[in-house]
Amino acid sequence: MCGISGEARFDGSTPDAGAVTRMTEAMRSRGPDGEGLFTDGWVALGHRRLTIIDLTEAGSQPMVREDLGLAVVFNGCVYNYPQLREELRDAGHTFHSTSDTEVILVAYAQWGEDFVDRLVGMFAVALVDRRRRRLVLARDRLGIKPLYLAESPGRLRFASTLPALLRAGDVDTTIDPVALHHYLSWHSIVPAPRTVLRGVRKLPPATLRVVEADGRSREHVYWRPDYARDPAHYGMDAGQWRATVGEALRTAVRRRLVADVPVGVLLSGGLDSSMIVALLAEAGQQDLQTFSIGFDSRGGEAGDEFHYSDLVARAFGTDHHRIRLADDDLVPAVRRTVHAMTEPMGSHDVVAFHLLSEQVARHVKVAQSGQGADEVFAGYGYHQPLARVPRADAATTFADAFFDRDHAELNRVVDPAYACDRDVSRELLAADLAAPGAQTALDSVLRLDTHLMLPDDPVKRVDSMSMAWGLEVRTPFLDQDLVALAAACPPEHKVADGGKGVLKEIARQVLPAEVVDRPKGYFPVPALRNVDGPVRQLVAEALAAPAARERGLFRREYVDELLAEPDRAQAAAGSNKLWQLGLLELWLQSHDIR
Repeated sequence: MCGISGEARFDGSTPDAGAVTRMTEAMRSRGPDGEGLFTDGWVALGHRRLTIIDLTEAGSQPMVREDLGLAVVFNGCVYNYPQLREELRDAGHTFHSTSDTEVILVAYAQWGEDFVDRLVGMFAVALVDRRRRRLVLARDRLGIKPLYLAESPGRLRFASTLPALLRAGDVDTTIDPVALHHYLSWHSIVPAPRTVLRGVRKLPPATLRVVEADGRSREHVYWRPDYARDPAHYGMDAGQWRATVGEALRTAVRRRLVADVPVGVLLSGGLDSSMIVALLAEAGQQDLQTFSIGFDSRGGEAGDEFHYSDLVARAFGTDHHRIRLADDDLVPAVRRTVHAMTEPMGSHDVVAFHLLSEQVARHVKVAQSGQGADEVFAGYGYHQPLARVPRADAATTFADAFFDRDHAELNRVVDPAYACDRDVSRELLAADLAAPGAQTALDSVLRLDTHLMLPDDPVKRVDSMSMAWGLEVRTPFLDQDLVALAAACPPEHKVADGGKGVLKEIARQVLPAEVVDRPKGYFPVPALRNVDGPVRQLVAEALAAPAARERGLFRREYVDELLAEPDRAQAAAGSNKLWQLGLLELWLQSHDIR
């Protein structure tokens, strides 16, 4: 796990090593254990290291193999690297380290651009083929590891975080109106390749991009499962699906134990993280450290789920850390959290993840977490109606349940200088849902949730907040084989029992019934969900700051309407919308973007 950066030049000049160094330094928290720089005429690579696999200097990056004519920087973990190393040794290759980094490098030497098909894990890779004068960029199948790009005439820069690119300088930081439309429509989600800034893009998940030394480039999506029934599974009943999915999940959990340091679990007390603990215990994991966080209750809303996390910790004898923080701890953390965001993220629990990661990183460098189960196995409330509508109605049903604002309201929110004359968010939604490869309305929405939305909401949130403290978080429910299997699983097995039916059936075999049958919960952060008191003041100040007024993103009358005391029926919706606007301004101001 680490932070990677680099610059390629196509105009005959040499890369700006100073800019690469600044990007690398900006990601010190992602890799506190070491740093490195490599230059090769037209390209330079930078790296910050978090030591997880091969703790020796032999695993340092940038990693160069002169005999192969290759250099690489890599962020993430390849879980099947021991098996790949043996396969490559059998093919005649030698190794100088025990790292997964070198396996990536040698895999490219053996299989060329097809190397990425062999990798099981989460990764962002930048590999220099020195003989062919070629830069190869790749991102993992589910977009767990980020890779940001800033292109200008004669130059390409890339980094693990957007703020690192800003630190290099010379980035177009004007607001992208289409991205702003997505942000305000979809719970702050801006799907790849866009970001809220015109001058920064993201390499999409499951994408390989090849850049030649003259600036020509090509890219392709190397993996996308079909959300349709596979003939290989015909005749399987509910019990067989439970057994098949259960075995795939057990494999996913075991894969994510690969490390030369201990691996803990972020235990919220919900079904998903509790299943991870149970399956690790079933696999014989000893002295497992688990971590839960809670906050002050407010207005009748509980600020923790300790009852359930304690129950699981006792059932499996974990070394459990119960972390309780007061509102006095939460509010000052908002600014620090916003600064750590690689993009603006409007979810209320992002601050909680930042504070939790700070505490967990004092005990372990690696932890497993339950993110992704709801998207992959239909755990959200809006998935239930989609199981009963024709595929042609998927866009309308999803939009009615998911959109924060429709296009008409957006025109009341955004200043005309940043407005879109078309409903670009609805157009993107409709195009994705209508694309071939999904059999039913629910199949098409689960595909959209998993491959378009998820990488830029819970996945990005967890990566940003954990890596701000040098903590690697692994997500078994986003295992590529498990996701492909779930995509083929008939929808009725997923929406059963109020959602995640097949998972709940597996859970009943390993968890206390009280955990399986509990009401669905979310990360409770009452002080932020209500956007009142000091948090409301912080948001109001951000929206009234000179930089915000000069930028003029939002119509002043709309902001004033949100800031006015809402009636009780509108309070929750108004608070969410206010937080979303204020968070964007806080992030822009935190990085001095004007």
